[in-house]
Amino acid sequence: MSLFYKVVEVSTVTDQRLEEVINEKVGEGWNLEGIQFAMRDGTKRPAMAFVLFTRDEPDECED
Repeated sequence: MSLFYKVVEVSTVTDQRLEEVINEKVGEGWNLEGIQFAMRDGTKRPAMAFVLFTRDEPDECED
């Protein structure tokens, strides 16, 4: 088994948009690992978010 990563960049950071991304990718079999926010200077609202997912996939040579 190999561990694969997926990073989804979210430029409109709202709870609804984050829920959409998480529900879509989890429905595709990905596991949520975390969310990293990129902040703007002078504001408390994040400029963007990176949503991190992983999943195990069988190696191509496995029988």
